[in-house]
Amino acid sequence: MKLRTVCVFCAANPGNDPMYVRAARDFGGFLAASGRRVVFGGGRTGLMGALAEGVLGAGGEAIGIMPRHLVEREVAHTGLTKLHIVESMHERKSLLAELSDGFIAMPGGLGTMEELFEIWTWGQLGLHRKPYGLLEMQGFYAPLLTFLQHAVTEGFIGQPNLAMLAVHTDPAALIERMETMELTGVRRWIEREDT
Repeated sequence: MKLRTVCVFCAANPGNDPMYVRAARDFGGFLAASGRRVVFGGGRTGLMGALAEGVLGAGGEAIGIMPRHLVEREVAHTGLTKLHIVESMHERKSLLAELSDGFIAMPGGLGTMEELFEIWTWGQLGLHRKPYGLLEMQGFYAPLLTFLQHAVTEGFIGQPNLAMLAVHTDPAALIERMETMELTGVRRWIEREDT
């Protein structure tokens, strides 16, 4: 599956290490240079703003989706290719999913985690057949990946579910993995005897 439009989940904060902002800008530039359109939360601050600047600086399309209450707080990026203003966070996530061919999470906080896990859950339930992955950097996601493997060991996540998440430190390798992975979904996640 060719990822022509990539949804990127990332922070509205810059993080403590300037490397995160540089990486977001570089990733946006990479996506634009490879002919991909970027859909994201529409913010002008933190990693979101850096991602958008990278896309736009490389001549690409950056499409933001932001609820009206955040636009009114003046956190929207005003120089995007297009900014969709929606009425709720739920509407935002629905439109992000609809417009995108795949989803990548960069470092972020609660919002990034929530978006990643929701899209992952939708994939597990067969509500979409779009790939998703983590752009790992400086071991940011290492503790999360350790926890997820622990949840597999403890029987709360199936190994096939965990394998549905692509992870790589290199953007090009991550995109290639996502474009070539088989998206079969998981047919059964609860055994009859467990109910």
